[in-house]
Amino acid sequence: MRNTFINTLCELAEVNKDIFLVCGDLGFSVLEPFASRFPDRFLNAGIAEQNMTAVAAGLALEGYNVFTYSIGNFPTLRCLEHIRYDVAYHQANVKIIAVGAGYAYGPQGVSHHTTEDIAALRSIPGMIIGSPADPTEASLMAHFMSRYQGPGYVRLNKTGEPAIYVNDSQPVIEPGRFSPIREGINTLVLSTGAITHSILKELESQNRNWALSSAPFIGNYDRKLLLELCQMYPDIVTVEEHQSNGGFGSSVVEAISDLYAARELATMPRVRRIAIPNKFIGTSGSQEYLRMQAGLSLATL
Repeated sequence: MRNTFINTLCELAEVNKDIFLVCGDLGFSVLEPFASRFPDRFLNAGIAEQNMTAVAAGLALEGYNVFTYSIGNFPTLRCLEHIRYDVAYHQANVKIIAVGAGYAYGPQGVSHHTTEDIAALRSIPGMIIGSPADPTEASLMAHFMSRYQGPGYVRLNKTGEPAIYVNDSQPVIEPGRFSPIREGINTLVLSTGAITHSILKELESQNRNWALSSAPFIGNYDRKLLLELCQMYPDIVTVEEHQSNGGFGSSVVEAISDLYAARELATMPRVRRIAIPNKFIGTSGSQEYLRMQAGLSLATL
């Protein structure tokens, strides 16, 4: 997914001369193509992510569309104050790219587990959050972020994610909307990020006649679409590789509750959330192993 995103960004940078990439002394074997093709629009800021964010904001205020790149927690939680004041407050054209969503860097331990980023970033005014599910969505997300004016955050898995969309089908990459993957009745599963492929395989292997849609963007959902889905499906399940507190599932529950409070929705659907149970998992292991430890499976319902 990260390779697809950066390769797409390279293609876009050929046309969009405002695209600038800043990294925090990593991304080796991934970022070299961009650095070699656009040396005047690439900067290694070193192991200084907070400074990287401040530099990116300054470049953005000079007219660039800046992409910062680092692992998981480093360009997000470590830089939260700089993101708030330097980027979001000035509505600077900075896109934060975090590689290693959830437990993608599982063997490195809690310091590399990206499990609170959605909650933190979606609380910042003006921040748009992207969470692609596979390489196709990652490529389209790069296209979107190259055009979008304002602060953005994209959480990517690491590498080797299977394709979800087959037969040249194209997902919906539009803020506020979901991308249908599988049809079904009565129950709709809304999943965000790379864990979506695992959920799809579970539905297929268990012969559950449930619908499945991906959420490439988190928050600010289209009210009309969400209302239609709530009327169509009495049961909704949200799935995310993120803490339950303040994450994707929380954003869906909030939006549905607002519809109900505004009397646009007569009855609330039952919403069940599959997420990390608000605790640190200090065990090191593969992404799949840690997903199992966190109970990120339909089997928990």
